[in-house]
Amino acid sequence: MKGLRVSIELIKEALQALRENRLRSLLSVVGIAIGIAAVMTVSAVSSGGKAFVLKELETFGLRSVWVFRDYNDKDPNRRTRSGSGLLEQDLAVLNGECCPAVRSISPVLLVEKQSIIQWGNRYSNASIKGVNADFLAINNDRLKQGRGFREQEIKARRPVVLIGETVLKDLFPQVGNPVGRHLRIGGRKFRVIGVLQHKSRDLLASIGSEGGEDANNRILLPYTVVQQINGNREISYLQAEAVSLIQAERAAAQLKQVLQRRHRGAYQYNQVTLASYLKTVDRILGGITAIGVVAASTSLLVGGIGVAGIMSTAVVERIREIGVRMAIGATRRQILFQFLAEAVLISVIGGFTGLAAGLILGGLLDLVTGFPLIPTTGGILIGFMVSVAVGLASGYYPARRAAGFLPVEALRRD
Repeated sequence: MKGLRVSIELIKEALQALRENRLRSLLSVVGIAIGIAAVMTVSAVSSGGKAFVLKELETFGLRSVWVFRDYNDKDPNRRTRSGSGLLEQDLAVLNGECCPAVRSISPVLLVEKQSIIQWGNRYSNASIKGVNADFLAINNDRLKQGRGFREQEIKARRPVVLIGETVLKDLFPQVGNPVGRHLRIGGRKFRVIGVLQHKSRDLLASIGSEGGEDANNRILLPYTVVQQINGNREISYLQAEAVSLIQAERAAAQLKQVLQRRHRGAYQYNQVTLASYLKTVDRILGGITAIGVVAASTSLLVGGIGVAGIMSTAVVERIREIGVRMAIGATRRQILFQFLAEAVLISVIGGFTGLAAGLILGGLLDLVTGFPLIPTTGGILIGFMVSVAVGLASGYYPARRAAGFLPVEALRRD
């Protein structure tokens, strides 16, 4: 209890010493605050960038797996073999119990011949894909209006379509709800049963990624209808959903293994999983964050050196005070604690100031750019702990020097 009271008194004396040297203390606080704010900003940019990329990748379905024929196979005999290597009979087998890591699967068929899309005298250049009733859930699609496909419509080859927002604006600009209206694809009439919710892939489009194509400029048909249009029963590629994110690679491997066994090695297959993209994003942003934190920490290092310099000056100026304290009973540990407390207080005050500045700056940038730049809880805790560590590291040597004086020697100083 006595030790606690002594510690409290020493902290009060440390605060008093800082008040007596306001300008010097303020400059030290500013140096630490700038360093902490810089580290916080880098952390906020990293977490915000990751959230932004993740939001776009979610538009593909985080557990999505794509399997398709590898046309770059090195075996010339397999390369000249025609067809996609994916048939409707394969789909029936894959939907069984052969692939426990796969939750659901959808064939995806591309229209092989160009078809004119129109409603009255209005036209669209949307991409057309044939899918089944599970595709919306696999691809993380939501409906703005209407409903999705029904199994009976798939089996009966009903002429029904789902359209994206860009198609809605191109064909039905004055129509509030196009559900129930009819459009034409290649001269054939189709009934609109739903409108897909808007999807943003601005970042992917800006870097030229194939996945960055306008996700809103598309039309979905029952895959059985596209088979009729193409005049064959081939499937362009498969899009499946794994039972979990960590099972995505295993799901893709199971699908490939079944296909290669069914076709007796006549085709080679390739795979893409969104999980692999997520790992790449984590690795790239992790590296950028590490480099940014190291660069930002330079200013924190400068601030720490400033604190060490100021504390060394304070020790020189107060040598006689140290001698008086020792003469009336202060121990070396108490002298060490007092000067160390002053350094830590400077760093903690600077740390809180830097944290507040980082939060305010992140909020302002978020409002101006629309980019999420609010630091994470982990970043805030790390920033606070770093400020305490800087205070301890920069104040230890001056404090130890102060505690090392002999009372008689210290009292002789002017």
